[in-house]
Amino acid sequence: MDIKLCGFKKIKYIVVLPDNFDENKKYPLLLKLHGAGGRGNDITPLIRDSAFLHQREKFTDFPFMSIMPLCHENTWFDMWEELKEFVFYTIGNDNIDAKRVYLMGASMGGYATWQLAMSCPELFAAIVPICGGGMYWNALRFVNVPIWAFHGAKDNVVLPRESEIMVERVNNFGGNAKLTIYPDNDHNAWDDTFSNPQVYEWLLKHKNENAKQIVDIYNDVKKYG
Repeated sequence: MDIKLCGFKKIKYIVVLPDNFDENKKYPLLLKLHGAGGRGNDITPLIRDSAFLHQREKFTDFPFMSIMPLCHENTWFDMWEELKEFVFYTIGNDNIDAKRVYLMGASMGGYATWQLAMSCPELFAAIVPICGGGMYWNALRFVNVPIWAFHGAKDNVVLPRESEIMVERVNNFGGNAKLTIYPDNDHNAWDDTFSNPQVYEWLLKHKNENAKQIVDIYNDVKKYG
């Protein structure tokens, strides 16, 4: 596994190149947002301990260019504009297929996955939020973003209802969301998800058609404040 350490302004990040990487080709991008345990200024624990990276070692012919930024603040939301700028910068890479940009994240990164795709639905072909939650009232923004969410049934850190209500609201608005609940898992719903080949097969079935319709109905200040 070819790992590179890179930087963009204040953000440190890890790049994992696909097998037999060809600098003249374009690849699907898998952007992964880590949870609260990875925060800080030292990126080496993510390389040493990240389930995302080490589960990745189980796969042969993994077609994605995988990128994981480091949260250097208390939460992703404390560096929100930086994160969005980083995503646009990353998608602009010559080796990235902009029609096949996928987003996944766990725990704090699960919340950020929901919110980043809600803020910029036009960027993502599909998303995988794990043990997170979001602003369900604005779920109409996901109407053209395929979603596969995951949660542990015994999670007492982020309650499963957080994922359930997001998926319910997306589908109520006519979107395409599904939820897998692991009956025996607590907060750690990511190991089983990152190691599941079907997750990556599902992602690759989707190309970005999301920009064709971005919907916002909450524009009446008298009704919505």
